[in-house]
Amino acid sequence: MKTIHKVLFASAVASLAITSCKTDKKPEEKVQGIILENMDTSVKPTDDFFRYVNGAWLDKTEIPADRTSWGGFGELRKKTDADVLAILNDAIEKRDFPKVKDANGNEIDSDQEKAVNYYQTIMDTVARNKAGKAPVKPFLKKIDEIKDLNGVQEFITNMAPYGGGGFYGFGVFNDLKNSNMNAGYLGAGGLGLSRDYYVDAKVKDKLEKYQKFVAKMLQEFGDDEATAKKNAATIVAFEKSLAEPMMTKEERRDTRKMYNPMTIEELTTLAPTIDWAAHLKGIGVNDLEKVIVTDPGYFKAMSETLKNRPVEDIKLLLRWNAINNSLGLLSTDLEKANWEFYSKEMRGAKQQRPRDERALGNLNGAIGEALGKLYVDAKFPPEAKKKAKEMIDNVMKGFENRIAQLPWMSEETKKKALDKLHKLTVKIAYPDKWKDYSALQVKGLKDGGTYFDNAINVSKWNFEKNMAKLGKEVDRTEWGMSPQTVNAYFNPVNNEIVFPAAILQPPFYNYKADEAVNYGGIGAVIGHEISHSFDDSGARFDGDGNLKNWWTKEDSEKFKKAGEKLIKQYSDIIAIDSMHLNGEYTLGENIGDLGGVQAAYEGLKIYLKEHGNPGKIDGFTPEQRFFLSWGTIWRTKMRDEALKNLIMTNTHAPGQYRAYMPLKNVDAFYEAFDVKEGDNMYLKPEERVRIW
Repeated sequence: MKTIHKVLFASAVASLAITSCKTDKKPEEKVQGIILENMDTSVKPTDDFFRYVNGAWLDKTEIPADRTSWGGFGELRKKTDADVLAILNDAIEKRDFPKVKDANGNEIDSDQEKAVNYYQTIMDTVARNKAGKAPVKPFLKKIDEIKDLNGVQEFITNMAPYGGGGFYGFGVFNDLKNSNMNAGYLGAGGLGLSRDYYVDAKVKDKLEKYQKFVAKMLQEFGDDEATAKKNAATIVAFEKSLAEPMMTKEERRDTRKMYNPMTIEELTTLAPTIDWAAHLKGIGVNDLEKVIVTDPGYFKAMSETLKNRPVEDIKLLLRWNAINNSLGLLSTDLEKANWEFYSKEMRGAKQQRPRDERALGNLNGAIGEALGKLYVDAKFPPEAKKKAKEMIDNVMKGFENRIAQLPWMSEETKKKALDKLHKLTVKIAYPDKWKDYSALQVKGLKDGGTYFDNAINVSKWNFEKNMAKLGKEVDRTEWGMSPQTVNAYFNPVNNEIVFPAAILQPPFYNYKADEAVNYGGIGAVIGHEISHSFDDSGARFDGDGNLKNWWTKEDSEKFKKAGEKLIKQYSDIIAIDSMHLNGEYTLGENIGDLGGVQAAYEGLKIYLKEHGNPGKIDGFTPEQRFFLSWGTIWRTKMRDEALKNLIMTNTHAPGQYRAYMPLKNVDAFYEAFDVKEGDNMYLKPEERVRIW
């Protein structure tokens, strides 16, 4: 699951199976829900719950060569991609698109046709290979022409609509303390790797391999071997000097540290090497009273670095940024080289995914809602949305019940927590108001469109759309994911949880299956997203989405101590070699899992009370089936390199730990499976973390 700030932060979900059987009279579908053949009942659920639920699946399943991990989530995404590709190919064949006119009455391409155009230009590898490196060369020429630091700043400013040149960038997002209004933010530019790879000695080998990759790509773009090696060493050292003063990933989880409003004068005092007034004016920002600086320590250090570094070194890093950010948009050999390092080397992938799946992923990331219109029309059943709404209501009631009964929280804080819960907005399936792509130009093949040019147009369109929001009221109808995305998210500044259509479908969620299975699957995902509103980060925002403390001091301390216990539970786990899980970095997601299971279980109890208990199915009670379903959705196999990378970079614990770690803190799990002292799944009552 994801938490959205300016960027979307992770989540996975479940796979429920449908089997069919026949009688002599007529075909009859049996909805199995829990796949018994995937279980290993030779182990006790009280000793190894993950193995008990998924053991046979683990033994018989191989990670596909084009994946770095595999499980219920991957299976569902593969199926959804196949569905969307079939819809896309049908649209290409029929080309029966809606007729659309602009404000002047001129006929323009519909959003659906733009999605098709974009996809086809990605798939046109003949044209991409013919163009080779040519599309990025005009940008590299501009870098070559830079003479001094003023030229550097001018280039970064001019590159803002095209993804930025590096070092820093400006964006517009809800003001964290006045969430109804959009404000301007300054953040650090991206590096070739995430920060930890530059500062953590345990992954020194990965940094060395990255430097070799940089050298290899520089050779591709004209450097001789010796020059490429020398320049790569300079680039990596330069990036390391920028990474070191950045906030740690744990610090970035505390949004309060990223909210630093400054006047232009104050910003200039902090980072005097940059002419900030000229930069803001150059990107179209005038009369800005304050800008919110997300990482003051970085900006101070960056200013000193730019002041003291030779301009040729700065140009070298700008050149590498332009190359690295373009590799996936150019010829297939460069695209593959990019994959070989970032997927094969960094995450252990064995082979590339099929081209059409890769193209679909890029299309979803660029103009996903345009494609979403086609997907929703073809795949989403109205009855699924109706039943999901009932489940969400019950899980919300379950969370409400748990807040009301919390023994550690004062009535004063409970009242405010309930007020926040009641203000939570729920979005299901697809937007009521779709994105307006009318101003976006996406040329098709017949009009000479190319992948690179269309990607540049999307970047520019996104930038201009984002900049137009500055100083205006926030449009809370916008979605941060397309309907065909198999995921869900919580957005703290809008106090909203969002469930795209793709997550509300079989086999992940089956509205025909027994409710215990659905509540343990999608119900717990719903609870997880609700819990994000009350995790250690989300709980800093009030019911209106403002960064505002609503806790008593005493309750805040109790909440913090409970979180510290959960941090230790996860950090004590050695996942691979000597690498521990990062309980501090994953705390928000772990609170989400724990709170989600608890709230969904309460929701199931509400449902069973209203509709009756069906008794055992396949030998399991509804309570047991609930927890079996939770364990099923997190069935996961990972390559070693992928596991290490996830621990280094991801706010989520690996799926195999999410399947059972929260349950060790849930009393209802102990009751359902008769967990006793001496069992591996047992924690003493006083050691169990009780938050929501």
